[in-house]
Amino acid sequence: MKVVLRILMLIAIALLVYLCVQSILTPIDFKKQLETREHAIVASLIKIREAQIGFKNVKGVYAANFDELKKFLTEEQLYFLTKEGELTDEQLKAGMTEQEAVKKGLIRRDTTWVLAKDTLLGRDFDVSLIGTVPGFSPESFTLDTATISSPSGYTVPVFQSTVSYDVYLQGLDHQLVVNLKDKQKKLNRFLGLRVGSIEEINNNAGNWE
Repeated sequence: MKVVLRILMLIAIALLVYLCVQSILTPIDFKKQLETREHAIVASLIKIREAQIGFKNVKGVYAANFDELKKFLTEEQLYFLTKEGELTDEQLKAGMTEQEAVKKGLIRRDTTWVLAKDTLLGRDFDVSLIGTVPGFSPESFTLDTATISSPSGYTVPVFQSTVSYDVYLQGLDHQLVVNLKDKQKKLNRFLGLRVGSIEEINNNAGNWE
């Protein structure tokens, strides 16, 4: 009987130790997973912002959806200024302008037309991935546009792109996800990641910044 009790006690101790270790490791693992996923998602949201800013510079408004944004990136061409050489201190002191230096052949300034994708996001960027949440394909970011009146009375086009915790925290500890969402709700924060806003003029800032 004593042997059985000792075995049961050892099992109970082992289980207790396991639970204690798990109570420490689970939050640590959750934080690592959260940071890894959010790092990749933030990088994608920054790409969306860069593409939208480029779109607005040409069109005057933001793209209403990702298909429109993809078409712009793969079909539109933007001018790109190539610079070779700079004015020296002596030339600047002498009052020489950059335009004069170009005419004299001292420096070069050439304008070329480059695909919007290559200019804004880089040649190696896969346009088909814009709008897709990294690591959770085919889940997509939301994309919304609106116009807001500024305090000075001007109408300002705005956009926002978001992804919720429910999308990119799939598979992580349920209770820790619930705790995170409750904390954000109490702080009146968006439950996920977002760039831009259709409720206020925020200069296309991300809620991680």
